[in-house]
Amino acid sequence: MSGKGIAMSDESLVKQGVAAATSMVAAIVLLTIGILHVLSGISALMKDDLVVAGPEYIYQFDTTAWGWIHLVLGVIVAAVGVMLFTGATWARVGAMVICALSLLANFLWLPHYPWWSVVMIVLDVFVIWAVATWKPGYEERL
Repeated sequence: MSGKGIAMSDESLVKQGVAAATSMVAAIVLLTIGILHVLSGISALMKDDLVVAGPEYIYQFDTTAWGWIHLVLGVIVAAVGVMLFTGATWARVGAMVICALSLLANFLWLPHYPWWSVVMIVLDVFVIWAVATWKPGYEERL
């Protein structure tokens, strides 16, 4: 038991240490996701040949609309990634919400650019996990 009334096992300390480290990595990954969204948006706006959709695609947005979606989402994701370095509760909640939106956008983007979308979805899931398991301040309370 520490002098401040909070008892944590060694296992909990290790878990929180890992969670804190992965959250800082998550902030970097979130910033990277934002930059990649911006690049994907620019690619779609420039009518790049990498962006292709089959005729059976149910979500009928043209590539210009997808370009703007990715561009705006990328700027917001990158900004939240920078704010996540503060460890503030609002930044953590914002990171999880914006990653959920990013995940949804990339799921809908799958027919246009499948492998890119899958990689982005995996990165979004990692950030959500890292931020959700992190409890900032545990180290200082001991």
